[in-house]
Amino acid sequence: MSIPDFERKLDHYADLIVKVGLNLQPGQRLMISNPSTRGVLLHTAPLVRKVAASAYRAGARLVDVMWGDEALMKIRLENAAKDSLAEYPTWQIKGMEDYFQQGDAFLSIRSNNPDLLSGLDAELVGIVQKAHLENMAPYSEAISRNAVNWCVVTASGPDWATRVFSDLSPQAAEEQLWQVIFEICRLNQPDPVSAWKEHIQNLLKRSAYLEAKQYAALHYTAPGTDLTIGLPAGHRWISARMPAQNGINFTANLPTEEVFTMPHYAQVNGTIRASMPLSYGGALIEDFSLTFEKGRVVRFSARKGEAILKKLIETDDGSACLGEVALVPYSSPISQSGILFYDPLIDENASCHLALGRAYRFTLQGGEGLSDEEFRARGGNVSLAHVDFMVGSAELDIDGIKPDGSREPVLRVGEWAFDV
Repeated sequence: MSIPDFERKLDHYADLIVKVGLNLQPGQRLMISNPSTRGVLLHTAPLVRKVAASAYRAGARLVDVMWGDEALMKIRLENAAKDSLAEYPTWQIKGMEDYFQQGDAFLSIRSNNPDLLSGLDAELVGIVQKAHLENMAPYSEAISRNAVNWCVVTASGPDWATRVFSDLSPQAAEEQLWQVIFEICRLNQPDPVSAWKEHIQNLLKRSAYLEAKQYAALHYTAPGTDLTIGLPAGHRWISARMPAQNGINFTANLPTEEVFTMPHYAQVNGTIRASMPLSYGGALIEDFSLTFEKGRVVRFSARKGEAILKKLIETDDGSACLGEVALVPYSSPISQSGILFYDPLIDENASCHLALGRAYRFTLQGGEGLSDEEFRARGGNVSLAHVDFMVGSAELDIDGIKPDGSREPVLRVGEWAFDV
């Protein structure tokens, strides 16, 4: 890498992940992987090793890594027999369950190729993706209730970088993406950890304000959008810092700019238009909109990737309903970069977003201890899927609707309409 002080910045990034993201505690073990690609990608090894060193300095008992190669997913879809595509390696799940049972930490490092499976048969992609979601259900359920401290971050990689910076050479693109990751993660500031602590406090103030309001619903308006989302009684607004059931406070995403809660899955009506492409299952879904009635998608369209969108919505009964509502001001640093990252972890922090599928149980008071049936009875969506898509723009207005039907502004032209 020709980036000045690259090794030092990578060290700082690793320390930020361990100290702020995971808040790893002495005696914990750490699992590093990337569930969406069945393992952390090989080209992320320099960051993986830096994180391992930082974790051991923080007192980790063991740092374990599940390695993966997303190209093997494409090779399988192009060559394997159709009746074998639901086959899945259970050893990975058993290994993860062991870490959850011991109260250990999880780190996911994303560096996915957003176009990996573009152009392949949507039916075959759907079979593989559904098998993955079904087998990963124990992991997803544990994450949804914050069983342990966990974090998701990104690392630059050749395929992803050339998609983001298509006008640059592969090496220049990869270096430029690293520079941007360092910038949006506040690593260019004199004391990144202190900068993050201040940022987290500001987000916590926003979430406390919204939680105290206990709005009955939110109303979204923008070009192509007129959507009302009901919120259940006892919903919780969550932001950058939250407690895990193992007693450790952590920050789930680096970077993060959002405050989020859960909708009432059966109280969503109207149409929402996505403001950015969605990278899902190795393919892109572009220029799409969804229409909801009584909480379910009843109509949808997409200029590109409509067959993949259909497979997502049809994953299971809950994947046609919403499970997350997240607010991000249009002036967020990621949005102001003007870069489309083709990765939901970063793009969702540039834009207000919603998620199809599973709701996080910790976004409902007492939700962590509820059965699926009890959770649904209180408005929580249950699904194998949880897929964020972006809806924010400089033209988005959001009103909070109080239980008495009166309204007050939450966002205007994409920006916060209240002070804290």
